Amino acid sequence: MAVALSGSANLTAPKPSIGGTSTRLPLSSPIPTLHVTKKPNRTIIASVSASSSSPSTGQTHWSLDSWKSKRAHQLPEYPDADELESVLRTIGSFPPIVFAGEARKLEDKLANAAVGKAFLLQGGDCAESFKEFNGTNIRDTFRVLLQMGIVLTFGAQMPVITVGRMAGQFAKPRSDPFEIKDGVKLPSYRGDNINGDAFDEKSRVPDPQRLIRAYLQSVGTLNLLRAFATGGYAAMQRVSQWNLDFVRHSEQGDRYMELAQRVDEALGFMAAAGLTIDDPLTNTIDFWTSHECLHLPYEQALTREDSTTGLYYDCSAHMLWVGERTRQLDGAHVEFLRGISNPLGIKVSDKMDPKDLVKLSEILNPRNKPGRLTIITRMGADNMRVKLPHLIRAVRQAGLIVTWVSDPMHGNTIKAPCGLKTRPFDAIRSELRAFFDVHEQEGSYPGGVHLEMTGQNVTECIGGSKTVTFDDLNSRYHTHCDPRLNASQSLELAFAISERLRKRRLKSAMELLSGNRVY
Repeated sequence: MAVALSGSANLTAPKPSIGGTSTRLPLSSPIPTLHVTKKPNRTIIASVSASSSSPSTGQTHWSLDSWKSKRAHQLPEYPDADELESVLRTIGSFPPIVFAGEARKLEDKLANAAVGKAFLLQGGDCAESFKEFNGTNIRDTFRVLLQMGIVLTFGAQMPVITVGRMAGQFAKPRSDPFEIKDGVKLPSYRGDNINGDAFDEKSRVPDPQRLIRAYLQSVGTLNLLRAFATGGYAAMQRVSQWNLDFVRHSEQGDRYMELAQRVDEALGFMAAAGLTIDDPLTNTIDFWTSHECLHLPYEQALTREDSTTGLYYDCSAHMLWVGERTRQLDGAHVEFLRGISNPLGIKVSDKMDPKDLVKLSEILNPRNKPGRLTIITRMGADNMRVKLPHLIRAVRQAGLIVTWVSDPMHGNTIKAPCGLKTRPFDAIRSELRAFFDVHEQEGSYPGGVHLEMTGQNVTECIGGSKTVTFDDLNSRYHTHCDPRLNASQSLELAFAISERLRKRRLKSAMELLSGNRVY
């Protein structure tokens, strides 16, 4: 039985915002920085056929390093090329972080989202950091994603695909290669896997050794995520225990607990009726990782040939996406991505020409394989209503199968009076509302949401029912890059999306009963 989820946040009509201690996991000692030999040794790269290419694309032969013949944007310049080569050779000898079979399974799930039979929930840090790497932070972000997944599943009555911006989301593109403070000009901070965020000359020099530490942190993060996902923590019977302490006595926490009680009652009914609740489907969760494909030498070092299919997979993450600043049709990042077989994303702003989107999609997915390509739109609510319909129509006219996803974060960044970057919750919600409205208008499927969020009790985005104001930003502003939704704001957004999905589901059911077309 479908249950309506009420609340102040919604995606159907604009509405203005209204105004403890967590349990720590046992942690191991900090991971040391490993140093490798600087002895130069030529890296041997195998030339292979692109796993996804076809003669109709007009693309040249692909190899692991064919991207080097293209112009590469957003790559750091290292002062010691021999040290970088040695580090990359070491990383190339390390085990893969993820496995090809897992990436293929995710692709199958995303194929369902492309046709409205599943919904993608993709979220996590703007940029992971070395100093905040601990079990509590990983657990809390995972826990919020679990909560959001339950809320969305309950409203949509369809599977939710949970993908974290975790275990590898370090590198960040920069609009300016340099940063100026008090008349001092230094290279921009590009993520902990490249340089440090401290504003001094030594910290801003790209250091290859950071790539080793990023690899180790990614492995440690994914190891803990796997344990949470399959070791009982994600069991449906624990749904009422996932509430974070600082959210528990809030409006969103109360709404979540009401939903959790309904889930508990449903599980109790199943047990009383003799239906098993010990099935792996109720005790585990599929969880995948993703990050922006930015540092191409690192990505190449972790690319492996799958022994079962002969295809190449970037084993740094299950899913990778190409960003707004690196999606040039003739660029190095597109060249690298077209040859790997992972599910791929394309970040798309209002600057994207519909014809270019079709060309890019055909380069990255020439066989038009369902689940291979996810288009992640990020353009602000007003631009969304004007630009997105043209993109949808162009893709449909070309006969392409893609999963449409909304990133309501990047098109809504503003500078607060105090000088910090922030994002208004109302603007984020408005863009999501526009995303759903356009897809309803165009008869296409809203396939998911892509969020920068955290399980920490931060004050980085203003607004939400537990109101964060401009004056609150300095109190708990911890991000290393862009502002993130906190747990309460993330849950509030999940309830809003859930309600919109519920209304869409009920409308489709009514159309089916009346014999009308269901898109």
